[in-house]
Amino acid sequence: MRSKLINEGHEKTFALVFDKGGGLLAFARENHLAASHFTAIGALERVTLGFFERGRRDYRRIEINEQVEVLSLSGDIALSDKGPQVHAHVVVGKADGTAHGGHLLEAHVWPTLEVILVESPQHLRRRVDEETGLALISL
Repeated sequence: MRSKLINEGHEKTFALVFDKGGGLLAFARENHLAASHFTAIGALERVTLGFFERGRRDYRRIEINEQVEVLSLSGDIALSDKGPQVHAHVVVGKADGTAHGGHLLEAHVWPTLEVILVESPQHLRRRVDEETGLALISL
């Protein structure tokens, strides 16, 4: 993964380029990110999406084990009790033009993923919501 700080004003803006390997969570930890949002485009060799099933209070895993284009990827990074936590949703396109989307559980980049990340000066915290069991942003 390569990164470059492209704006250091009130908010910091980073350009990140992921090659085959590396991870956004590792970058968040290394840079002490606590309130960020990001968008990305690129391609993945495989991805696991999630659809939250209310009754189970867990994600149904949707595995896509083929090359896909990242049509849209957006998310945020906030602090939890365990440090920075990434929350992202993605829409990917297959070779036949069909699209699949959901919560991003796991992704393997190939050949590249280009991310623009903006870090706010204020921190966000995640707390576990008792009803859903999810770590939601607490304002």
